[in-house]
Amino acid sequence: MSQLLEYREKLNLTQEELAAKSGVSVRTIQRVESGIRPKGYTLNALSKALEISKDDLLKEKVESVKDNKKLIKYINLSSILLLIIPFGSIIIPLIIMRWKKEINTVTKQIVSIQILWTLSFPVILLIVIFLGKWLSLSNQIVPLTMLLLVIINLYIILRNTIEIEKASKLYINLNFSFL
Repeated sequence: MSQLLEYREKLNLTQEELAAKSGVSVRTIQRVESGIRPKGYTLNALSKALEISKDDLLKEKVESVKDNKKLIKYINLSSILLLIIPFGSIIIPLIIMRWKKEINTVTKQIVSIQILWTLSFPVILLIVIFLGKWLSLSNQIVPLTMLLLVIINLYIILRNTIEIEKASKLYINLNFSFL
C-alpha cells in the first residue's frame, strides 16, 4: 500500500475529494497510489492537502514478509531454474509472484537482482573473453568464469533464502528496482 493511499484513507477521502482539495488530477493520484513517486508541484500539493510533510509522503513503507515467508522463499529459490531454463531466474519468479499475488518490495527485489545478474552475466563473460585474448590466457578461463558466475548466483539465492528465514528480509539487495 502506498503512503498516499494510507494517508488518504486515514482522512476518509476519496480520490476525487483529494483531487479537488489538492488541485491534482484523479489520474495523477491513481498513479502515485500505484507506486509512482510524486515530484514538484504534485508532491507539494498532496502534502499540503493531507497536512503531512513531503518526507512522510515519500517515505518507503517497509512491508512485512512474516506472513508469506514460505512463499517468498519459494519465489527466491525458483531463481535457481536459471541452471535449466534460459531466463528462468526471471520468468519463473515473476509467474509465481503474479499467480499468488505476492507483489511487494521483497519479491520485486528478488526479481530485480536476477534481472541485473542476467544482464551482467554476458557482459562479464565478454570482458573475460577479451582479457583472455589480450593477455593470452588459456581457453579454460571462459568455462571457469562461467562456473564461478553460476556459483556466485547460487550463493546470492541461497544466502537470501537463509536471511528470509532468519530475519524476514534480503541479505543481498539493490538500492533500486527494475519493477
